[in-house]
Amino acid sequence: MNSKIWLSSPHMGGKEQDFINEAFDTNWVAPLGPNVTGFEIDLENFLGEDVQIAALSSGTAALHLALIQLGVNAGDEVICQSFTFSASANPIVYLGAIPIFVDSEPDTWNMCPVALEEAIMDRISKGKYPKAIIPVHLYGMPAKIDEILSVANQYNIPVLEDSAEALGSQYKGRACGTFGKFAALSFNGNKIITTSGGGALVCQTKAEKEKTVFLATQARDNAPHYQHSEIGYNYRLSNISAGIGRGQMLVLDKHIKLRQKMHDFYADFFKNIDGVNVFSEPNSNFSSNHWLTCILIDQSIVGKNREDLRLALEKENIESRPLWKPMHMQPVFEKYPYYGGKICEKLFENGLCLPSGSNLTDDDRNRILAVFNRFFKY
Repeated sequence: MNSKIWLSSPHMGGKEQDFINEAFDTNWVAPLGPNVTGFEIDLENFLGEDVQIAALSSGTAALHLALIQLGVNAGDEVICQSFTFSASANPIVYLGAIPIFVDSEPDTWNMCPVALEEAIMDRISKGKYPKAIIPVHLYGMPAKIDEILSVANQYNIPVLEDSAEALGSQYKGRACGTFGKFAALSFNGNKIITTSGGGALVCQTKAEKEKTVFLATQARDNAPHYQHSEIGYNYRLSNISAGIGRGQMLVLDKHIKLRQKMHDFYADFFKNIDGVNVFSEPNSNFSSNHWLTCILIDQSIVGKNREDLRLALEKENIESRPLWKPMHMQPVFEKYPYYGGKICEKLFENGLCLPSGSNLTDDDRNRILAVFNRFFKY
């Protein structure tokens, strides 16, 4: 059998081992150290806007600590994009709060500003004032952040950006992850850069970063003994993992371009296929890193559906995956309120994520094309 073509696999740049070796040579094998500090500085410089970065063990940890700092408590309500991965919503429940799910709009597939305002107004009418809003830049595509912020500011509700998939994406020339009160980044194995497992919280002030690090290191008070006045967490990024991240930052721009090139590869093939739409930026205000390239298949035109194509690819040892199943359709979340129509439901029903790694070769692309040509009889 041919080797596996993954949806999105780690792509090392070659310098990661140097930073890891330095950590071993200097005995910085701990959840702090020069690599952690250096990685945070690299990310701050990359994002701009004078942000402050706290490197953490996961993007989920970043969302959790942000919600804590936004004052979310048990029984509070947090509005969250439904069309996302479960890690966007899980931290809400960690805190005993209630997720309120909102549909997407069809242009970016992200949080619909109209449904967002509908949700806010209805929750207020029921005596509940949402404590935070979590929009997601899904698959690297920037959300309609101006419209979302306009609604959020009108009701004075802070925005927590889930930028886990959007490092390197921009809206109107500004980096995703720099618009909200906080933002979460993810560096797990399938992201555009990886630290094997890890994430970061993007903060607007040094005080917020310091509070994040305090909470992430078991909330140790300033005392010669172990003293704790708050509940803390073991969420700090390892100096070894941060070393991988520092090496990855050296090739981030290159890997973004390679992901975008994969998107163009698919767009070029499908431009002549009726009934298949490649997920692309709606206009020049949006610049996606194209972490994953996705398509929508209209079965009424193609005569086949996304599951048929997924299985055809799987038969050739090529991984693809249905678009994320919306949270309001998930067994663990279906009891919670949902606002909007059926946009994200239709996306899940008809959409497929295609192999998009920056490390895919010409041979890989030819294998994918061979499946497409047979499937669409091109």
